[in-house]
Amino acid sequence: MVLRSLGPLRDTRGTAAIEFAILTPVFLLMLTGMMAYGIYFGAAHAMQQLAADAARTAIAGRNQDERDRLVEAYLARNAAAYMLIDPDRLDHVIGDHPGDANQYVVELRYDASHLPIWNLYPPLPLPGRQIVSGASIRRGGI
Repeated sequence: MVLRSLGPLRDTRGTAAIEFAILTPVFLLMLTGMMAYGIYFGAAHAMQQLAADAARTAIAGRNQDERDRLVEAYLARNAAAYMLIDPDRLDHVIGDHPGDANQYVVELRYDASHLPIWNLYPPLPLPGRQIVSGASIRRGGI
């Protein structure tokens, strides 16, 4: 009995389909992860901008009550204009710094539990569900 050598397999038809089937789920997971993290980081950036803008608003106030009213009004009027921010999920602490009366502080807390990042695969490292941003500004050019 004589066995013939089949030689190396040279038929490469279907290789692209197999590569596509292997790589597509990985690519889609990476793409959705980038989008979800991008939305989260966009909300965090918007929070930092909102805190800085609110702190700058406080400069116009002559005393702490007036500064607080200006910042409260700014947050109520403009929070919805910042991308990805829902004003109903926003909490704030404002006022003169306890240790330095010349420093005005704005601290914002945002409940980010509704963002799509929480739908990602659980073993991935995820940030906190609260986004905390703050800003302070020195009053009166002192």
